[in-house]
Amino acid sequence: MSGERCAVSGGAVLAGAALVAALGVASPALAQDEIGIVRGATPPAAQVEDMQGNAFDLGRIIGRKPVVVEFWASWCEVCEELLPRMQAAQRRYGERVEFIVIGVGVNQTRRTMIRHIERHPMPFRFFFDPRGAAVRAFQAPATGYVVALDARGRVVYTGAGPDQDIVAVVEGILR
Repeated sequence: MSGERCAVSGGAVLAGAALVAALGVASPALAQDEIGIVRGATPPAAQVEDMQGNAFDLGRIIGRKPVVVEFWASWCEVCEELLPRMQAAQRRYGERVEFIVIGVGVNQTRRTMIRHIERHPMPFRFFFDPRGAAVRAFQAPATGYVVALDARGRVVYTGAGPDQDIVAVVEGILR
């Protein structure tokens, strides 16, 4: 870990170089449901890469069953702190909800992601966003940003920071 915090202040959408500049800034936790993509929206199509480097359209997942998406980096302390909450939700609801992690293309490559996952296995489906397409589509303000979508593909939750109650978020989706 580099000691960097992943949350940024404000609700600005960050992509590419702006995300690089903002990720190293420590700040208070972002308010839930006030950041990123608007609740009720359907994210536009976004092309990412699977862990083998193949193009993958996130539209193949979204809208088929509930989905929890985390924007992640191997160097992100907030992501590491959030991990037990994501794992608990996945263990409890992984049969009914798709859990995906999108690695941002900031200070990491697909290969560094793979090495990290090999050393620290996690039960999620991983993708890499080298060009920031998913970051822009979901208006991700930082790593450690989570978006929950219902079975129709509509955003029902957004949040950032290590204290998100992912189990409660998923329970809300499944009601």
